Amino acid sequence: MAYVISDSCVSCGTCSDQCPVGAISAGDTQYNIDADSCISCGTCAGVCPTGAISEE
Repeated sequence: MAYVISDSCVSCGTCSDQCPVGAISAGDTQYNIDADSCISCGTCAGVCPTGAISEE
């Protein structure tokens, strides 16, 4: 199950830097996770300072 980023995202980029498969990219107002590339490892959720990332 892929992870998703909520509106609580402050676009700090921490999650993108830590994603082992590069599934996270900057969007217009927040970062986005490509569900097809996400391996559901949870690394992004663990480093998000605002808790904006959770399992779908």
